[in-house]
Amino acid sequence: MATTLFHISDLHFGAEDRAALDWLAGEIAQHRPDGVICTGDLTMRGTTREFDAAADYLAALGVPVSIEPGNHDMPYYWEMVTRLRRPFARFEAMRTRAHSDLPIADVALASLPTVTPAQWRINWSKGCVKQPALSAALRRLEGARGLKLVACHHPLVDADTAKHRAKKWAPVFGNTRSDHQGSGSTRGGQRALAALAGAGVTAVLSGHVHDPFDRLVETPQGPIRIIGAGTLSERTRATAPSYNRLEWAEGALSVSVRRYA
Repeated sequence: MATTLFHISDLHFGAEDRAALDWLAGEIAQHRPDGVICTGDLTMRGTTREFDAAADYLAALGVPVSIEPGNHDMPYYWEMVTRLRRPFARFEAMRTRAHSDLPIADVALASLPTVTPAQWRINWSKGCVKQPALSAALRRLEGARGLKLVACHHPLVDADTAKHRAKKWAPVFGNTRSDHQGSGSTRGGQRALAALAGAGVTAVLSGHVHDPFDRLVETPQGPIRIIGAGTLSERTRATAPSYNRLEWAEGALSVSVRRYA
C-alpha cells in the first residue's frame, strides 16, 4: 500500500497567491494525502495577522500538516528586540493551532531547524545548522524503519535550481560558492548532510529557493537525496506556484512536481 505525502513550502501569507492556495486545497480534498509537510516561510514578515491567516488556512485542509519555520517566520528587523528575545513566539502560537505529527507507521520525519534570529554575517536570511539541532534530528531517527525524512527550510547544499543551472560549479563537497542557492549559504550544511546520509535518511526536504528540485548528492558518508518544493506565493522565480507529491511504495520514493496552471 502506497503512502502519499504533499510537500509544500513558502506560502508567504502577506504575499500569498490566493488562487494557487485554493488550487492546493482542492488538490488535497481530491487526493486526500496521508499528510502534508510544510518546510517554512509561511509568512512574509512574521506578523500576527499573517500567522493567523496561515493557521486558518492550514487547519482547514483536513489532513495532518507538519510545519517547519522559515527565515521569514520571525519578526522583521524593525522589531529587533522581539526578534532577538522571542524570535519564534508567533510561529509557535500558529504551530499550536495548525501542526500535527504525521501518524504514519512506516514514515519517520525529523525536524532540522536551519533558521536563526542573528548571525555573524550580513545576510541573516541564510541557513545555519547547529550541532544540537542536528543531534536531535539524528536521535529522532534512531531505530526508524521505512521512509526516513528530514524537514528543514534551507537547502543544506547547492539546490541546482533553474536559475543557476546554466552556471558551472565544482562538486558539492568542497564548493566555496556563497550565492543564495550555493552550498556555502547554509553554514554546517555539508557536515549535516553527511551525517544524515550516514544515518540512512531517505531524503531531506526543504524550500527557500522558490523553485522545485530533486538531487542525489554524494557525501563522505554515502549518497542522499535532497528535494525542494517551490512556492505558493506571488514571489515566483523560474517556476509557477507548485507543490511536490511524494509516493512511498515497496521501499521506493517517487516525487512529482504539480504546477498551478
